[in-house]
Amino acid sequence: MKIIFAGTPIFAEKALNALLQHEVEIAAVLTQPDRPSGRGMKLKQSSVKELAIKHGLRVLQPHSLKAAEIQKQLHEFEADVMVVAAYGLILPQSVLQIPRYGCLNIHASLLPRWRGAAPIQRAIQAGDDATGITIMQMDAGLDTGDILLKRTCQIEMTDTAETLHDKLALLGAKTIIEALVQLEQSKLNNIPQENSIATYAAKLTKEEAQIDWNRDASEIERNIRAYNPYPGAWTSINDTLLRIWQCSLNQENVGAPGEVIEVNKNALVVACGSGSLQLEVLQKPNAKSMSVNQFLQGFNITAGSRFRSI
Repeated sequence: MKIIFAGTPIFAEKALNALLQHEVEIAAVLTQPDRPSGRGMKLKQSSVKELAIKHGLRVLQPHSLKAAEIQKQLHEFEADVMVVAAYGLILPQSVLQIPRYGCLNIHASLLPRWRGAAPIQRAIQAGDDATGITIMQMDAGLDTGDILLKRTCQIEMTDTAETLHDKLALLGAKTIIEALVQLEQSKLNNIPQENSIATYAAKLTKEEAQIDWNRDASEIERNIRAYNPYPGAWTSINDTLLRIWQCSLNQENVGAPGEVIEVNKNALVVACGSGSLQLEVLQKPNAKSMSVNQFLQGFNITAGSRFRSI
């Protein structure tokens, strides 16, 4: 089977690596153009490009797939299928129709739940017990194509967006191989999505990551895990912005929302609209994240202090 692969970040790199081990013929790899990164703003290759170059694959980095020139190139590969994983560019209908079997997308949710840009984070925020991988036949809509294969992944109470991402990346790599084997054997069945039960996973913003201490402690705790590592849940106290990377639920609830109700070398407990949170890993501006014990050695917070709420 001849494949065109389209993807950009680590999530996609895991899938490309699985394809390489499966020994399919990869005619070309599409990935986003190199981007400035880091303090020096030097151009950085995507994870997919680095792996593709390592294995001597042909790499294409168009800024758009709408141009006739790139579409002509894709036609010339005479690919059986295009595998797409977190590519980052829109595939026009004319491109979706180029491969013999169309384009298969590795999506990090159990569609039709959590269509869109941030399915991993929104699943954690919502308190979902499980998520998973859907291999989808791509169409012109936003994650609206027919379902070909689904595999489930449990969401643990300690999962952050980062840990869940890593689990789903490996599951996605495994599932796309399974789907391609079934495709070759004509065993895949197209199942239309139930649009009436679809939910949308909107793109994350830095603004939404500000902690609203008026909310229930369990909701804030899920948000903190969902925003780890990006954009990082944040709050402020005494005009200092702090990022909160880890916390746990606490039974105490004897203060106003945002009020510090207990401070000792191992605990910094903050009241919420309902319940309270014990903050465990924090980060000051221009400093590394640190345990609450380390944090309190260089930052003065006392019981009765108040975190600013929205």
